[in-house]
Amino acid sequence: MSLAFAHSRSSTNSFLLFRNLLKTCIANRDLVVGRSIHALYLKSFIPPDTYLSNHLVLLYSRCRQLNLARQLFDEIPQPNVFSYNTLLAAYVHESQTHLATDLFSRIPNPDLVSFNTLLSAYAAVGRAADAIALFSQMRHFDSNMDGFTLSAVLSSLRLSGVEQFHTIAITTGLYSYVSVNNALICCYSRAGLLIDAEQLFHEIPVMDRDAVSWNCMIVSYGQHREGSKALSLFQEMIRRGFVVDMYTLASVLTVFTTLKDLAGGMQFHSFLIKSAFEKNPHAGSGLADLYSKCCRVSDAMKAFEEVEEPDLVVWNTMISGFSLDDEYLEEGLQFFRRMQRAGFRPDDCSFVCCISACSNLSSPSQGQQLHSLAMKSDFPTNLVSVNNALISMYSKCGNLKDADKLFVRMPERNSVSYNSIIAAYAQHGLGLHALKLFGEMLVSKNEPTSITFISVLSACAHTGRVDEGQRYFDSMQKDHNFEPSEEHYSCMINLLSRAGKFGEVEQMIKTMPFDPGAIGWAAVLGACRTHGNLELGARAAEKLLELDPSNASAYVMLANMHASFGNWEEMASSRKLMRDRGVRKKPGCSWIEMGKVIHLFVADDVSHPQIKDIYRFLEEISEKMKQAGYVPDVKWSLVRDDVREGVARLGHHSEKLAVAFGLISTADGTPILVMKNLRICGDCHNAIKFISKIAGREITVRDAHRFHCFSSDGSCSCGEFW
Repeated sequence: MSLAFAHSRSSTNSFLLFRNLLKTCIANRDLVVGRSIHALYLKSFIPPDTYLSNHLVLLYSRCRQLNLARQLFDEIPQPNVFSYNTLLAAYVHESQTHLATDLFSRIPNPDLVSFNTLLSAYAAVGRAADAIALFSQMRHFDSNMDGFTLSAVLSSLRLSGVEQFHTIAITTGLYSYVSVNNALICCYSRAGLLIDAEQLFHEIPVMDRDAVSWNCMIVSYGQHREGSKALSLFQEMIRRGFVVDMYTLASVLTVFTTLKDLAGGMQFHSFLIKSAFEKNPHAGSGLADLYSKCCRVSDAMKAFEEVEEPDLVVWNTMISGFSLDDEYLEEGLQFFRRMQRAGFRPDDCSFVCCISACSNLSSPSQGQQLHSLAMKSDFPTNLVSVNNALISMYSKCGNLKDADKLFVRMPERNSVSYNSIIAAYAQHGLGLHALKLFGEMLVSKNEPTSITFISVLSACAHTGRVDEGQRYFDSMQKDHNFEPSEEHYSCMINLLSRAGKFGEVEQMIKTMPFDPGAIGWAAVLGACRTHGNLELGARAAEKLLELDPSNASAYVMLANMHASFGNWEEMASSRKLMRDRGVRKKPGCSWIEMGKVIHLFVADDVSHPQIKDIYRFLEEISEKMKQAGYVPDVKWSLVRDDVREGVARLGHHSEKLAVAFGLISTADGTPILVMKNLRICGDCHNAIKFISKIAGREITVRDAHRFHCFSSDGSCSCGEFW
């Protein structure tokens, strides 16, 4: 008996020792010591215990070792609800929503913590339908709910349902929770119901108001471009004696950023300096974001340098700012490396910003390096946001195959995933597949957004599907409660213009609730040149120049249209007007990446080290092209009388030089990708069809509007509809 008692007492002491040590490791997130304790526990005489196993699961979860946490969880003989909730919370924290959903379905008796944890996961990714379904299941089981439950559901909503949940909040008594009211304010704002958000804010008793409520309302005003109201509310906050913290200041900065109000933002920057807040990371991040989005990257950099101890958020904000400006894309990637050297581990936001920069640089090699680095990082590589950015990057770098492969393999998708892949297929001229994917999206749990319809309408425009595009446009309001925006109307104008339906274009312009804007008139002008509608084209150019007198493309397109009709005097007048107004045309250039080096070409280039070889190759292949039936289209040369000079000019266009360099620098059969900053010339488009067939190569040209994928049989993915 004494031996048994001694053994029992020893086991109890060991149990307490292991429990206390594990708690310390969990608090400190000390994986090394924790694994040692785990090993000792396995060698001890302590019988398997659910309590200690739960704490080990919690340790591995907190240390982001999800595989080990799951392995240990599966070894627990009788996991209790705490076991499930611990692993569930880990999956949610690491954005593994699909694993969280699967685990939740296996919990024998989920409690309030289980429901709230999964609801927060759905809220984080905007899965409103799943959140509402889970909420209904919770009420069906007659489970109690609290303020967190309702706040999580409200956070998932985007455009509808807020009134229903407002009623539930009142009837259940949860209306008294400040967190619920704050969520309702944000929800009304997202749904475009600013008046309702204001009314709710003013109904909150003064004694219950906290800074979060004020911050929510300030941000709501910013989202609805009510900058003066946001500032008035901020000033009232100060008058009422609220402690202005960094979250409040960040909310005000968000207003200036949303409005792109540089003058107001600079005044507020002065306020921050006087209040000694400008060195704070929150303020630094907000200022960097403001200046970046107002195209003042150098000022954003100064704001960053002022921060005494920049955190990861500030670094990410700067990387994001660089990625927004084409002139600073390389600096953004360099800043990413600088961040790593400073000891910061990139997170999903870091990778998304850098991958976006590679997309805009059209640098597949750097994009692939980032993809590899993301896979080696200690955060889950199947994060939806990172995969979405990679889909866009591979697509913009002409690699539609890998973009699609990545989409197919994604364990979880959201609306942005579908938007990215639909846009990818639309830009590559594969409109039918883009529309097929849209059909898949409609039957999935991912609701289309306004951006989805922009991609869908673009797919219809690039494939001449006028009736189908009209149906999708009409369905926005009828089936999805979307009010078409100015951008959607511009897409419809583009669709009708490309199809040459100018009567319908003019009718839409008369009846639409917006002025067409620069994008709409530019689409009309471009189509008028293609279809030879000089009268409407001249009117479109006039409207475009009224809206944006510094828009060089309007002058150039009008001049080129006159040239194609042989109206040389009118062409000269357009050019003169452009010169008199001091407007300069953006120089056309093409580039190709070879061996991680970007090779840039301009028309009649003589600077490239291999330019003699390039011109020699073009002379050789031009003879074969003529034999195959190619005839230079001299109207694209804009030369008045000298046909020989026109043919010579056409032969030295930048895209032809880049294609020639790619062909002589790579092995037979290797596909090549060329980028151009302007729209591809019509003669070059025709010539590259012949070149791809003669060379037996796949040649992809990405211009300012879309991809042209020339196959080895001499056809283009655009189907001549561009």
